[in-house]
Formats: sequence, C-alpha cells, structure tokens
Amino acid sequence: IAATQPSTNWHLKENARDHHTSKFSSKELIVRRGQAFIVTFNGTEQPEQNLTFIAETGPKPSKLAKTQATFGISSTVSKESWSAVLQSTSSNSVSISIYSPPNAVIGRYKLSVQSTSSDSSSPASLGTFVLLFNPWSSGDDVFMPNRAECEEYVLEEFGIIFAGNKNHISSFGWNFGQFQGDILNICLSMLDRSLNYRQDPATDLSHRNDPKYLGRVLSAMVNANDDQGVLLGNWSGNYAGGKSPSSWTGSGEILQNWKKSGFKPVRYGQCWVFAAVLTTVLRCLGIPTRTITNFSSAHDADGNLRVDEFYDAYGNHLDRAADSVWNFHVWNESWFSRSDLGPSYSGWQVLDATPQEESGGIYQCGPASRNAIKEGDVDLDYDCPFVFAEVNADCMYWNYDPATGKKTLIFSKSTIIGQFISTKAVGRDDRVDVTNDYKYEEGSTKERDIFKKARKKLGLEDKFDPTAPTPQEIDQKPDISGKFRVAGPLEVGKDLSLILVLANLQSDAKTVHVNMTAWSTVYTRRPVHEIWKDSIPVILSPKEEKQFPIKIPYPEYHQQLTTDNTIQVTALCHVEGGIQVLVQRDITLDNPAIDIQVLGEAKVNKEVDVEVIFTNPIDMELMDCVLQVEGNDLLRGILEIDVPPLKASEKSSTKFKLIPFETGPKHLLVNFSCDKFAAIKTFKMVNVID
Repeated sequence: IAATQPSTNWHLKENARDHHTSKFSSKELIVRRGQAFIVTFNGTEQPEQNLTFIAETGPKPSKLAKTQATFGISSTVSKESWSAVLQSTSSNSVSISIYSPPNAVIGRYKLSVQSTSSDSSSPASLGTFVLLFNPWSSGDDVFMPNRAECEEYVLEEFGIIFAGNKNHISSFGWNFGQFQGDILNICLSMLDRSLNYRQDPATDLSHRNDPKYLGRVLSAMVNANDDQGVLLGNWSGNYAGGKSPSSWTGSGEILQNWKKSGFKPVRYGQCWVFAAVLTTVLRCLGIPTRTITNFSSAHDADGNLRVDEFYDAYGNHLDRAADSVWNFHVWNESWFSRSDLGPSYSGWQVLDATPQEESGGIYQCGPASRNAIKEGDVDLDYDCPFVFAEVNADCMYWNYDPATGKKTLIFSKSTIIGQFISTKAVGRDDRVDVTNDYKYEEGSTKERDIFKKARKKLGLEDKFDPTAPTPQEIDQKPDISGKFRVAGPLEVGKDLSLILVLANLQSDAKTVHVNMTAWSTVYTRRPVHEIWKDSIPVILSPKEEKQFPIKIPYPEYHQQLTTDNTIQVTALCHVEGGIQVLVQRDITLDNPAIDIQVLGEAKVNKEVDVEVIFTNPIDMELMDCVLQVEGNDLLRGILEIDVPPLKASEKSSTKFKLIPFETGPKHLLVNFSCDKFAAIKTFKMVNVID
C-alpha cells in the first residue's frame, strides 16, 4: 500500500438509499448490519487479493469480544462473518462490497486496509462508518416482516401520545426527531455513559449486538437516577428550576440540552417524556419502537399484585401508600426476538424508562415479553411481575384513621386496572387499542385463571398476608350505591358542574352522612392542593335515588390546578348501621383550542406563511404568553414567539414564516403557554410539494 493516505468514496447516497438511512443528515456513512455496502478507495498498488480489511469498534477492539474483524477479499459473501467482495478495479482504485453479519455489534467503526504481502506495512485508515440494527433483514433479531410497520416504528419522526383518563382520552403530537442533526452521536455517547460501560467497557461493547441488552441499558440511561442519565423526573406539581414536563414538544431539544450541559440531567420529565425520548433513541439505532399508554395504570410497589388506596373519614385521598393508580402511564414496546426465552415470547417487548422501582439495583425496566404478560408467565426475564401488575393488579380501597392507625376495607375491585391500552396507528394519526394483546377479556374466567397463575408463580397463593382483607370484608354488600355524573363542560376556564347520584339499594330507609372533597392532583393521582369540601346529611327512602348538584367555580380552582389539569372528586358516605361507600371520579379538564392555518401552498425552499389563532376564553387577562413551534423538515430547531398579553375574550393572531426543505407529509407542532394555561398543544399535517 502506498505511503499516501488512501482517499475513500463511501457512496453515501446509494448506500443510504439501500440501507434506509437517507433521513440522517450526516457526512459519515451510516449503514445497517447484515447487508452489503459499497466502498471505493485509491492509493493501493497491491493486487486486490493481497488486501486485508480491518473493521473495529470501541476503545480496545478484539476478535474475542466481536469488536474487531479481519477479512480479505473473497468470491462470495459469508452470511456468518464480515466479508468483502470485489466489485470493480481500475488502474489506481478498487471498489468493494463489504458485508457485516446480521448479529454484528452496532456502533461507530473504523475501517482500515493492509497489504498482506509486506509484513512491515501498518494498516491505512479508510475512515469511519456507523453500523445500526436492520429491521429489513431477516437474519436480524429486530427483523420486522411488515414494511409499513418498519416505516412507522423506525423511520417515522412524528408520533402521537395518548393521555387524559379512562373516561376521557386525549392526545398530543410529539417530534421524535431521531434523524436530526447530532442525535445519532448523542445516542452513541449515551451508550458510552452507561453504568455497564463504565464498569467494563469491553464486555459492554461485546453485548451491543443484542437488542434486549441495549433496550435494558437505555431504559436506565433515559432517567437520571443512578447514572446521570438524560432526564430528571419530577411529579411534585412544582417545576421551578426547569421546564414543566408538559411543555416539551419533542425529544431533540431534551437530548441536545443534555449534551450541551456536559451531560447533566435535563429538568424535568414525567412518564411520556421518558417514553418519547427512549423511542427516539431506539428508532435512531434501528430497533422498531412505539409508545404505549395504559389507562388506570397500577404502580405495585410491594409486588403483591394488589394496590392499596387509603382515605380518611372526610374523604381525603391520603398520600400514605407506596402503591398508586395513575390516570395513565406511558411506556415503550420494542420489537425483537427473545432467543433467551423461546420463539413464543418474541415480538413486542415492554421497556419502561420512567424510574418507578429498582430492578437489579438500578432504575430500569424490561424487556418484558408482552406475550409473557398476557399468559401470566411472570417468572420470565425481565421485570414481568411489575408490568403484569400495571395492567392487572386488584384494587383495595381502605378507610384509614390516622389517630388509631386502624384501617377498614371499603371495597375491592379487580376490573379497573389496565384499560384502553393505546398506541398510534401505523401510517395514520389514529388511536389503536391493544388491550387484548396484554390480557384476556376483563372478568372472563380465562383472565381470572391467568391472574391466579401469576399469583402462584410469585408465591402469593400459599403465603399468609396479614395486610390482606379477610374474605368476610371482601364479601360485604353495601346498602347504597353512588356515582358522580358530569353536568357541564370539562374545560379549564369554565365552572366544574357535577351531580352526585346516591341510590338506596334496600327496602328500608337509610340515613347517610356524606363528606365530599375535591383536590387538584398530578396525573399520577397524587393530591396536591385542596380545592373544595362539603358535608351533607342525606335520608334515602326505600329504593330511592337522589341527586345533589355540585358546582366548583373556575376562580375557586384555577390557582390550585397543576399543569395536568386534573381534579379528583371524592364522596365518602357513612351509612348508619352499614358499611361505608366511597364514590370518586378523576376529572381531566381540556385546555381551550388553538388553531393553525397554513396560508398558501407549502413548497420546498419557498417561504410560506403560517397563522396561529387563539381566543382567551376567560374574563381575566392572560400574561406571559409564549408560542413554541417545531417541525422536522419545516424549520430548524425551535421557534419561540412572545405573544402580547390577551384581554378577556380577546382573539390573538400570530404569524410566522416557514421555509420547508423536504417534500412529503410533515407535521408542525405548536405549544402555547401563559400564566393561566399550561401547554396548550396542537399539531397540523403540512403536505410539502416540489
């Protein structure tokens, strides 16, 4: 090989097209494993058959750790190992096709070439390239046979995340942005900052061919617990010193901020932010991934498949148990095979980056096979009992007397946890319900059998549990029933109108004392501020139903509301001579609407005007109004516009210009916030033409 540095042509355009990596905006070659790519280089004076190539990754490459490969030119590719096949040769250049095995370690590689005929020559570097997972290749653990699903779960940069509560599902857009600017490099540096890498770099690198390993490591790295990871969680309702979790509109800003700060955790995240960032990182690396929202999601802290909630005599929800039931919780599913468990457990795997419980001593969760969850195989790796409880736990509601420490069961329910499990449709902006993929029909004998099977596998069937209610307590029948009915709009800025409906189920009159409270909460149903309370005596004639209207005016609740716009209303009914009855409802209030209009046709490299219209729905002035706009291929970075204060009922129109730089359907995301409304979000599809 000549002493001069060879010059390399990486055929960036053709290789990227063949490897589905054209969306990366990189000057470096990015390819997927288990598939050939073309390289041309010059400066060789040796016959081709005398050339040896070296591909290596990590600080201490070795053949043993599968982080170094040495291979010559052969007549055909080997499917099992790195190989090179001659494509063409001219007087001073050589074109070769390099093939990496489908189980190669992913990451940034250095490629060198060496002459085998002279011992003395040291290898000449051809440069670097990045190798990713390949869901389009049947030999890869992440192989996904359905092309449309590959497009959605690897290449799609826009997502929809579902939130709200089981009575009222809402959604918002998210910009995953996995192909933007420096995101790939940030994802790779995330791997090099993990605890596993710091403890033993060589072993960590040798496992980077395994999606279940990387999924688990990254579920730990996306939260800041243990390892100075990306996001610091905060569920207090007070987000001073950082950005409120509901104000983010995409992962790019979070990942860029993490890198810019010298890898200090970004403040603040909650479940959907952790899940969205993990989606970005895994899609970027080539592992098909989506976000999943579970409504009425159990956080079973003590592993007994039971969630205990406590209320005092006044109906206040006491924040005293480690267990909780969240209005919703967002996690991830990633698609890969489970050679460790067997083919029936391959497919979608649950990963959860939200720091809830430790697993193996650190805050990480998964991969738990979704099939194992459905079949109650909770003894399989990883963290199946926790995920099983999130969608299946039984709920116990207790009355707790802080003075005596005495607790009395009010009632138990086995059908409320894990409802309307949701994800975005493939290729459409719709909700798809995947509850049936997590469990058999609620209340069916099959579903109860699976629950018993899981309890048995966890050793809960045979063990006496002193905290469990007695069969007598569980079988008690209440004398009255109650429910809260909504009697008006559920919107921030409007009065909250409800009706408490109480019915006497018996044929003799009942005297009832009702204690009612309303608290603002975070979406995890943790009470934050008391908004309202009242007590009423009620006499119900035999079989009588009575209605009691409740009205909480906007001025009484607006200062107590958290950014989640959630209120929990509770009525604890003390029935003379009978057991207590708990009536409760979690209410999520909608923000007012905001409208985006694209004024004219959106064309590549041409200015187009966009107008955002918002009307102040309340009779108070809105201050500190800020509009935040982002959208891949429509604008670079995030546009922030200060909007003048808005008087009562005033309409504001904000105009700005876009210069789209790619054709196709693109999504524009808008977030409006002010002193009275947190994070009013909307998105619009913009079709960009040539």
